[in-house]
Amino acid sequence: MKRAIKTVAKIIGIFLGGVISFVALLCIVTLIWGAAQATRGTVTESLPQAPDDFVPEIRLIVFTDTHNENENVADAIDTAYALFDNDSVYAGVDAFFGLGDFSSIGTEPDYKAYADTLKEHVREETVCINVLGNHEFKADNYKQLFEQYFPHPLNTVTQINGFTCIAFSGERSLTEWTYTPKSLKWLSDEIHKAEVTAENKPVFVFQHPHPFGTVYGSTVWCTPQLNPVFTGHSKVINFSGHSHFPFNDPRSINQSSYTSVGVGAMARFELDKNYIVGQHPERYEDAAQFCVVEADSNGAVRIRGYDLLSDTFFCDYYIENVNDPDSFAYTYKNMKAHDRTPVFEKAKADVSLTENGDYRVSFTEAKVPEGYIVHSYDVTVKADNGNEVYSDEFIATYYIVDEDDTQGFTVAKDILETGKNYTLTVTAESAYHKKSEPVTINFTVPE
Repeated sequence: MKRAIKTVAKIIGIFLGGVISFVALLCIVTLIWGAAQATRGTVTESLPQAPDDFVPEIRLIVFTDTHNENENVADAIDTAYALFDNDSVYAGVDAFFGLGDFSSIGTEPDYKAYADTLKEHVREETVCINVLGNHEFKADNYKQLFEQYFPHPLNTVTQINGFTCIAFSGERSLTEWTYTPKSLKWLSDEIHKAEVTAENKPVFVFQHPHPFGTVYGSTVWCTPQLNPVFTGHSKVINFSGHSHFPFNDPRSINQSSYTSVGVGAMARFELDKNYIVGQHPERYEDAAQFCVVEADSNGAVRIRGYDLLSDTFFCDYYIENVNDPDSFAYTYKNMKAHDRTPVFEKAKADVSLTENGDYRVSFTEAKVPEGYIVHSYDVTVKADNGNEVYSDEFIATYYIVDEDDTQGFTVAKDILETGKNYTLTVTAESAYHKKSEPVTINFTVPE
């Protein structure tokens, strides 16, 4: 019996040691990759903007991670048509691309509900391509279900107005997280073929997980298998999901030797705090973002994010020339250089009771340049006697697109006393970890 216990303990020890070693290795690799990203590229005077005379020759709508929220899928399709049917510069939508995780565990009812939504809302003349995510890979019969519900191959190349669009589901290898060498070779071969005939045009690639170490969320919710496939192909613009990290974070676009775009999510956001992923802050379920992609045959590409809940565009990126990696403006180094320290202007605080009887402390949000965000706030509350009664760091609600210019946090009713005066100290931190000067605000809890 003792020998059995020792054997089990040894196995557990080996397993835990392996896990710790893997985490340590991941941290080391992430730090090395981050250091490389921080030094790559040049700092430009300004970030590029789409010129008034930009005329696209293709328009694609991209969304991801719908997770059975098919009403959001329907809304995205209908909204895209409404936005562009009568566009005076370039009318219409050429294609929709779904990047996977449209289901929960890959069962047939999920496929049917999603496919029915597409049939009801996508017009017959509009191309509609889908790839599989890891949630679809959970089912062993994913290939059969894909063939049953989608009219195109698992991995497919589609020519749209002379532009090559590569949709890559891959094939599950060992686990839902890895691709087979055969499928990766297919992707590599198709990228090389596309570059031969693309002339100056970009090559669009659509798949589910982020390439490691590229966009926001890609140090954990990613696959390193794609990096050697994409590296060095400047024409490639890769669109991915999987992380559920918000598209309106400026780190959701990244250029190295190619371009990566993380297109957010249509169901539930996830974020990180102090580099720890898996954070689900206030209103994280208010997720309904899609991506609008436009390009011309000279190598210019415009990428915009659209929020369905507020019916507004929330980001606008313009790549001047995919054929010239030396001109890439959306490197981590350049994006960080254009970020600014958050600034508080006439900050004030307000306290109100919640439905649960707790206190909601709201304060004027810090400001950053357009296209950038305040990612988090550090708050400390002290009583009149100088004693600290509350402190926290929380993620800012930048992923919610609205006109509210306040941020807030909730404290238990037994922490603050009615009629008492308190001092709130707030520090704001940007996406690229630039911290504001602390601002101090006095407030009184109402009777």
